[in-house]
Amino acid sequence: MIQEQFTDIIQLIKHSRSKAITAVNTEMINLYWNIGQYIYNRLETAEWGKSVVKELADFLLRMEPDLKGFSDANLWRMRQFYEIYKDTPKLAPLVREINWSNNLIIFSRCKTVEEREFYLSFSKRENYSKRELERQISSSLFERTMIGNSKLAPVVREIHTDLNNTFKDSYIFDFLNLSDPYSESELKQGLIRQMKDFILELGKDFIFIDQEYKLQVGNSDFYIDLLFYHRGLQCLVAFELKADKFKPEHLGQLNFYLEALDRDVKKPHENPSIGILLCNDKDSKVVEYALNRSLSSTMVSEYKIQLPNKQLLQQKMHELLNRIS
Repeated sequence: MIQEQFTDIIQLIKHSRSKAITAVNTEMINLYWNIGQYIYNRLETAEWGKSVVKELADFLLRMEPDLKGFSDANLWRMRQFYEIYKDTPKLAPLVREINWSNNLIIFSRCKTVEEREFYLSFSKRENYSKRELERQISSSLFERTMIGNSKLAPVVREIHTDLNNTFKDSYIFDFLNLSDPYSESELKQGLIRQMKDFILELGKDFIFIDQEYKLQVGNSDFYIDLLFYHRGLQCLVAFELKADKFKPEHLGQLNFYLEALDRDVKKPHENPSIGILLCNDKDSKVVEYALNRSLSSTMVSEYKIQLPNKQLLQQKMHELLNRIS
């Protein structure tokens, strides 16, 4: 009992430290915003020429030699930071909830308000490191997720109303270093060995349960390739891996697994299970036909073992969104 009370104190300390770090970060972002606004206003009104920013950096270094991060390059970044977000008040609170390094990456690499909002929200929710965020932008997470949102089956939306931004139309497994040809077993074992990177690609709300998860139905045994639990959706998520192109008959096996999970494994308070069929290629029209009459909460995604062509994904995303609107 005493030990449990001691543990409570540790939690209080950790909570307080976390709040202190958050407060310090918020104040630092506020400072960079205010400096950026100051420089922006002086330049816009022609009170300052561009050379004055370099003079300011030299002055700060001379007067406060212990100050770090106020070179002329960083002062220009603060000015750009303010200029990009000054007309989007919706995003102003978000930029104060992630660190400066991630802010730099987002406002320098993202081109639209929607893309910036997406990565700001994801960085906060997933607590991305700098490396993780760089990787997600390079792998076109925004485009892949937007395409995935537009292709969610109606039955899945009915069961999980808060499903947006949870699943993707395609997954990138560039960390596997696989070379063609490879088997489904090699793909699965590679994902298990690189589980940390796999979870990063799926989303940090996914909890790995088991590989080759055994289901007993009647007198027969069946095995799900990979079984996860999603904390936010509060449901089991079954992944079936295919090393070839999508075929309609793949869905029958996965739908059978979902029925067995919901009857025999799912707990009363949990939502119906979701199935993800991962193929290395798919014909969207074939997938549409195959899923059109299905009442199952199944999705079909493809995976790539190399980073995608960002321009092609952007074109595909815009075509889909224009078709929907």
